[in-house]
Amino acid sequence: MIGNILVALVALIHLYIVYLEMEPWDTPSGHKAFNLTPEFAKESKVLAANQGLYNGFLAAGLLYGLYLGAAGFQFKIFFLLCVAIAGLYGAATVGKKILYIQTVPAVLALIAVWFGW
Repeated sequence: MIGNILVALVALIHLYIVYLEMEPWDTPSGHKAFNLTPEFAKESKVLAANQGLYNGFLAAGLLYGLYLGAAGFQFKIFFLLCVAIAGLYGAATVGKKILYIQTVPAVLALIAVWFGW
């Protein structure tokens, strides 16, 4: 039960990231959320939308794992590992904030799912 709640939370975080990367990226709220200059946001808008799409696939995989119930164990483990690894890479290349927003929730969910909590 706890594992599924945490998986849902990680999926919701990624759906929010999808929104942030695909919609307000080139707006004042997007600039603030990602600490962007207006010039950089305008130049990178297409790349951000592409990145948002990939985050959407992570969320979709997690939600599909939840939909499958007990049969979705492997989906949940795989996509949580993907999220955790992507978060580690993002923390190393973009900023440590990603570690807390993406990796920590994924690892907590991974532990809970793995142990059947």
